[in-house]
Amino acid sequence: MLNKVMLSTESRMRGDMQVRFGGRYGKTYCRKAVRRSVPSLRAGKGGNIIALAQELYASDSLPYLLERIKEQAQNVRPASFSFGKQPLSKPSFRQLEVVPLSSPALYAYLRQRGINTELAKRECREVRYLTGETPYYAIGFPNRSGGYEIRNKHFKGCIAPKDITHIRQSEPKEACYIFEGFMDYLSFLTLRLERCPDRPELDGQDYIVLNSTSNLSKAIRPLGGYGCIHCFLDNDKAGMEAVQELREEYGLRVRDASHIYGGYNDLNDCLRSKQNGQAEHQQQRPEPEKGQRQAEQLKKKNKGIRM
Repeated sequence: MLNKVMLSTESRMRGDMQVRFGGRYGKTYCRKAVRRSVPSLRAGKGGNIIALAQELYASDSLPYLLERIKEQAQNVRPASFSFGKQPLSKPSFRQLEVVPLSSPALYAYLRQRGINTELAKRECREVRYLTGETPYYAIGFPNRSGGYEIRNKHFKGCIAPKDITHIRQSEPKEACYIFEGFMDYLSFLTLRLERCPDRPELDGQDYIVLNSTSNLSKAIRPLGGYGCIHCFLDNDKAGMEAVQELREEYGLRVRDASHIYGGYNDLNDCLRSKQNGQAEHQQQRPEPEKGQRQAEQLKKKNKGIRM
């Protein structure tokens, strides 16, 4: 029965689901966008129908998996998505397409989060799909197994398989910066670019995005080759426990960078607060007195405008 389900689902996925993968990090995902089938349900592992469901739905929750198996028993669908707390009866998503990020609505969402949209366009993709007959789209961030973390203003979720994202530079690096989610990763790149626009050195280190602290165990082995591991994880219990686990494994090689955004839950909260504070400061700046304005105008006329 399991083999029949796997073969049936695999053939339908290969026939109906086509996606475009692309990116600038050749060792992590394809440098040049090509047309490729959605990954097969075959994971190279033995097991029963529960093991298959774990791979398919990217979850270890037995009640959840049993409910999904029951729901799909009479009609195996070609794709499976995880959307957090959405109802179990939510229909499968169809006609998945991954294209360059271009939606004005998604750009507006990124700006709302304080993210540099040019950086986001380089690092992310736009995921389009149908739910029923209704088209939807979201920001997609690729992981090393061909899955995607997806976000828009109204929801966040993932396209299985769920995994970490390991971004390697063209040459081996001594340091690796680790983030919990891709919004924090993009926030770091944005802050670095703002502070050092001429030489941000974004490629001075490798990066790992966990895409959930539950994926920490998957990052242990890749982190073993680095002499220095900088942790930019959330300022909460899960983040602190993750740092402690890494220290138990790699000792003094692990450095907790969360103090940089102390007082905030994560790096993106810090970025948004910083940008909102600057906007408020500019709005509240008092209008100079008439005499002061005249003096400034005279100074500009004599010496030119300094940026």
